[in-house]
Amino acid sequence: MNFAEELADVLPADLPHRANVITKTAQHFELIAQVNEHLNLTRITTPREAAIKHVLDSVLPWRLFAAAMHILDAGTGAGFPGIPLALVFPEIQFTLSESIQKKARFVESAVEALELPNVKISTQRAEKIPTTGLITARAVAPLSRAIVLFAPALKKGARALLYKGPDVESEIAEAAAEAKKRKITMRVIERYHLPDALGTRTIVELARQKV
Repeated sequence: MNFAEELADVLPADLPHRANVITKTAQHFELIAQVNEHLNLTRITTPREAAIKHVLDSVLPWRLFAAAMHILDAGTGAGFPGIPLALVFPEIQFTLSESIQKKARFVESAVEALELPNVKISTQRAEKIPTTGLITARAVAPLSRAIVLFAPALKKGARALLYKGPDVESEIAEAAAEAKKRKITMRVIERYHLPDALGTRTIVELARQKV
C-alpha cells in the first residue's frame, strides 16, 4: 500500500476532516521524502511506519486539543504534530516553532504547498514565544527541563500537552521537585498504543497549580 492507503487503513473513522488529513499528509510525506537525504528530517521512511508514527501518533489524542484557540508546536521538526493537527482543526491557529533554520524553511515551504492558512512558522525557540494558549511537543526535553522552559508561559495561563513514551512515570518523579518549586502540576491525561507494536504513547499535561 502507498502512504495514503496506509493512512486510510489506520486513521480513526471519526477523525474530523479525515479525507483532507489523508490527502494533505500524503502530500506532506512526499515533500519530506524529496528532501530527507540532505535534511535528515526523519529516519522513518516506509509508508506504513510513517503513517503510524508520524500522522496517527500526532492525531490520536485529537479530542484533547479541540477547545484550544491557539496551539504552539514546540520544536516541530518536519512538522509533527503541528501539521496533522492543523489539518484536523482548520479553525484553530497554529504556530510551529523550529529554531534549526533549514528545518524551519522546509516546514514553511510545506505549509505553503499544503495551503494551510491557519499555520505560521517561527524560528524562535518555543520558550521565547509568548503564549497563553496550548503548547504541545513530541520531541521535547525531559519533563524536568520542559517545566523550566515553559514555566513563564504556564504561569500566565498556558497549558502544555506533551507527547511522551511509556516510561513517563520516572520522568514525573525526577521532575517533581522542580514542578513543586515552580507551582506546576503534572498529570497523565491519556495513554494509547500504536498499531503493529510500534510503541505506547502517553500525553502529559503541565499546568499552573491552582491556588
